[in-house]
Amino acid sequence: MGNREDLLAGAKRCLMEKGYSGTTARDIAAASGTSLAAIGYHFRTTKALLQQALIDAMAEWGEELQRALSVDAGADATPEQRFEAAWTRVIESFARLRPLWAIQFELIAQMDRTPELRAAFATANEQARLGLAEIFHHLDPGADRTEALRLGSFYQALLGGLAAQWLVDPDRAPSARDLTRALRTVAAEFTT
Repeated sequence: MGNREDLLAGAKRCLMEKGYSGTTARDIAAASGTSLAAIGYHFRTTKALLQQALIDAMAEWGEELQRALSVDAGADATPEQRFEAAWTRVIESFARLRPLWAIQFELIAQMDRTPELRAAFATANEQARLGLAEIFHHLDPGADRTEALRLGSFYQALLGGLAAQWLVDPDRAPSARDLTRALRTVAAEFTT
């Protein structure tokens, strides 16, 4: 790896261990085995490096989630069973990546004071919506971007709300079965 990649890897480790506000340039330099000057050379600012590290970490989580969800619930599984299996895997990922989710909520609170962070999150949000539609519905975002954004927004709202509940109290957060039953109830109201 070169200094740039070392810095990103070190920044990701620091984010997971210390959070966004608790990570300093010195922490990143030490974790990456590089100099403080390397941060300025490759990223201009520590904030820019941390933002890129967070975006990369979220992309890695998306890839991990896609791999986990590609394990099918079975050829004869109903849509309800597939939904429940998928959300079981999502909830399992919260335990592995708790710091990543905590950082996102930490940063949401700072967005009004950091326009570049808001812009980075807005771009990442749109990509996440498209990716979620592809993951959960096997919908090609290029074929119907409007529908992909609509479906992805639904899953993103569900994901963010579930993550918030899980961060506060994982023992009493909804399970995949709870989500499935709730969705069944809501859907039944639309069909009556």
